[in-house]
Amino acid sequence: MRTVRQRDILAPELILLDTPVPKLTKASEEVLVKVAATALCSGELEWASRFPDIFPQDKEPVPGQDIAGTVVVSGPKSAFRAGDEVFCRIDASRPGGMREYTVALESELALKPASMDWISAAASPLSALTAWQALFYHGSLEKDALFGDRQARARNATKKILITAAGGSVGGFAVQFSVCSGAKMIVGVCGTDKVEQVLGLGATTVVDYKKQNLEKWVDENPKDREVDIIIDCAGGDTMAGLWRAIKDGGDFISISDVPDRLRPEGNMKELKRSEFFIVNSLGSQLTEIAQLLDQGLVKPLVDSVYAFEDYQQAFLKLGRGSAKGKIVIKVAI
Repeated sequence: MRTVRQRDILAPELILLDTPVPKLTKASEEVLVKVAATALCSGELEWASRFPDIFPQDKEPVPGQDIAGTVVVSGPKSAFRAGDEVFCRIDASRPGGMREYTVALESELALKPASMDWISAAASPLSALTAWQALFYHGSLEKDALFGDRQARARNATKKILITAAGGSVGGFAVQFSVCSGAKMIVGVCGTDKVEQVLGLGATTVVDYKKQNLEKWVDENPKDREVDIIIDCAGGDTMAGLWRAIKDGGDFISISDVPDRLRPEGNMKELKRSEFFIVNSLGSQLTEIAQLLDQGLVKPLVDSVYAFEDYQQAFLKLGRGSAKGKIVIKVAI
């Protein structure tokens, strides 16, 4: 089968090889999937070299955590059967989806929404799961509001949420989940070129960080503009402004950095939660997300689609940091 992998796990150079179809080594836990499409993740070619204590150095370095495809082989007691169309986020500690067949854990898998094409399905798992866990498990927004719980929806209606990198793939899902769950106010922080996109996703207010200093924006009307929940998908220089924006007793959740590491001197706010986290690949949560995707209540942001043989160009675009959503590779469509 065709496989794209790093020549060396500690270097970002990619090569195309002919490799054997992988075999299942834990039949009770693993599922062999024929990959239709996979999506790229920023920085994934450098994770093993940057974080050697986290990522196994003997991992076969095949990129592409997000996959959508068809089950080929599963265990005798598996909930999945040959022919099932599935999607998932493969944990970054194992080979990904830049090959014609790959192995996923059953616990990572969910059935692909029937209404979704392969491209949209491949663009969803990592970003959607990250936003889902940030809001509903690390943050205090209540997901039951998405599934008919009126009391949860009423409590969500008191929440003000601020999301950085709101025009990106994770931030875009965070905006949409916040809208669907009934949040009172959703502030999206993004650059000028993504303002209209973020408004289109349902943000009630957009702060263009290229034109408006976030701290000054909050200071203009702190009573209305301080928020209950921050979902930080950007890190860096925005952190000082975020500490100004969060209310006492709020939730400051980041996928970019540890919030307290960048707390400005003299800031004495006491928060309910101040957390950095890394997403877990949970098929049970992806199954819930799939309901919203199937109904068209949320959608992935897809920047561009590349043929398998054009993988080098796809990663070059990813490296430029200009994508307005996920970059997807067609593996076998």
